[in-house]
Amino acid sequence: MFTKKVGGITAIPSWFPKGAALLRDPSLNKGTAFTAAERDALGLRGLLPHHPNTQAEQVERVLENFRRKTSNLDKYVNLAALHDRNETLFFRIITDHPDEMMPIIYTPTVGLACQQYGHIFQRARGLFVSATDRHQVESVLRNWPERNVKMIVVTDGERILGLGDLGANGMGIPIGKLALYTAAAGVDPTQCLPVVLDVGTNNASLLDDPLYIGLHQKRLTGAPYDELVDEFIHAARHVFPGVIIQFEDFANHNAFRLLKKYRNSICTFNDDIQGTAAVALAGLLSALRVTGGKLADQRVLFLGAGEAATGIAELTAAAIKAEGQDLADARARCWLMDSQGLVVRSRANLAEHKLPFAHDHAPIADFITAIRTLKPTAIIGVAAVGGTFTQEVVEEMTRLNARPVVFALSNPTSKSECTAEQAYQWSGGRALFASGSPFDPVNYGGQTYVPRQGNNSYIFPGVGLGAIAVGAQRVTDEMFMAAARALAAQVSQADLDQGSLFPPLAKVRGVSAHIARAVAEVAFAQGHASVPQPEDLLAYVTEQMYDPTYPVFATD
Repeated sequence: MFTKKVGGITAIPSWFPKGAALLRDPSLNKGTAFTAAERDALGLRGLLPHHPNTQAEQVERVLENFRRKTSNLDKYVNLAALHDRNETLFFRIITDHPDEMMPIIYTPTVGLACQQYGHIFQRARGLFVSATDRHQVESVLRNWPERNVKMIVVTDGERILGLGDLGANGMGIPIGKLALYTAAAGVDPTQCLPVVLDVGTNNASLLDDPLYIGLHQKRLTGAPYDELVDEFIHAARHVFPGVIIQFEDFANHNAFRLLKKYRNSICTFNDDIQGTAAVALAGLLSALRVTGGKLADQRVLFLGAGEAATGIAELTAAAIKAEGQDLADARARCWLMDSQGLVVRSRANLAEHKLPFAHDHAPIADFITAIRTLKPTAIIGVAAVGGTFTQEVVEEMTRLNARPVVFALSNPTSKSECTAEQAYQWSGGRALFASGSPFDPVNYGGQTYVPRQGNNSYIFPGVGLGAIAVGAQRVTDEMFMAAARALAAQVSQADLDQGSLFPPLAKVRGVSAHIARAVAEVAFAQGHASVPQPEDLLAYVTEQMYDPTYPVFATD
């Protein structure tokens, strides 16, 4: 942002705003941390209370007020307001307190925030590209004040978490994701752009709500929808050369085909399909360090057959194939269960994304029967139906396996297939558990278990950092495979001993750096990098990570 630094002091550029305009710019504002000399040089004397604060003192004040809030939604609004007035301080707080802040700025609270978005809306953030902007999307994108955008997270709001169609209210998801890119991996916030494609909503309650912020019309579909998406993709690449476009929370019927359409021609990925797959695979690899054996010996049963389930199944099959198995045999280790029962080859009208995992087997209507018949070593819940891992389910998995793998990955918390406490109690403390939403430690049988989220925030920030750092022209499945292995490698024996299949969030920036290095290595190996390969990739990506500290300005 600033072009001249001498001895750690930043020269004030000629374009730099002064006075009240500076205090209104969240990317430049330091609030009460401006020194007396800076206040004189920048026209701030009298606009701030006399005593300058350090950033650490500001953090203390914010935390005091944040912790006084009694509801998570109020805490979300509190942090959003901070983001809108002092971006550096916002990122300092969520970077230094990830365990406390990430459940507020992202899952599970972001789901409630999206549901209430029109009612808590205070200040626009990101870009809203609506169906009425057809044929002028590029001009809309040029209204964004930054030009060095490297990462766009875009949603059409049709399938927000497990909550369904929230239309333009879904903007909370790209905002939250990009905040995690910065906090968890040090991607410069000026390089991040959240986007909603507002194509309407089929949610009747939103259409009837006068405070709903989006188009009050039914969803655009068919060719007009595809034309708007295509115009956005081409305009984004023209306005922001080299940008990575992450598809987020699109419904199944669009998510798979859009990824298939664009993945080999632009730098893009779908986090719900590929990021979820990588974090779940990392969890399975960690579990194998406890149970022993190979991935190829596992049988995984998914409750759900959408983006997350088939993405995890495909990456797991690819990892098994990498161990020397035939791909068809590898896929045969993964089974899907949808609302109609077990996905089998004899079923008619199966969606294309389910076909690779439609195996020859008699139909099975219910989940517990599928467990008793298939005898899985792991069950993974991604159907967004709360409470479906019942006591009977967990007890049956424990009867079949000395250490059953139980991943309740649906979020928000209300959609979780079971709680951590239920998993440990019903399995007699034997379950290897991970979840999509956070759960507190559980005391059972004289031992304290520390469950950790199988949350995509472990994966996508590092993938993005690595791709940005080397100017990747594509994001490939092999990069997500490398990210999964890098994440699993960061799990210590001490983590495993307390039931944690993922490292603590407090270490997420270091984890992201290792993931970025692994992704960068694949980019160079596959010929997708556009910069010369440095000798020390880890140091290279680490040097590029944004640190939320204030600049000190020269005042002579």
